[in-house]
Amino acid sequence: QVAQLAAGSYVTIEVRDNGSGIKPEHLDKIFASFFTTKKSGTGLGLSMVYGTVEQMSGGIDIESEAGRGTTFHI
Repeated sequence: QVAQLAAGSYVTIEVRDNGSGIKPEHLDKIFASFFTTKKSGTGLGLSMVYGTVEQMSGGIDIESEAGRGTTFHI
């Protein structure tokens, strides 16, 4: 998901891990409320982050590679 932002000055926050990555078939669903691939949890964490960032006129871009991890650019 690539954020489309209006021209201007922004601060970028980058959050990166070296975990298992996000499967390509899940990338378009990870911000959906109640979506989870875990046996426990609510699936609300990334949905809440997305909503908060959008309310602040920001955006989120994701890079993920299986076996190498994921990077969120906020």
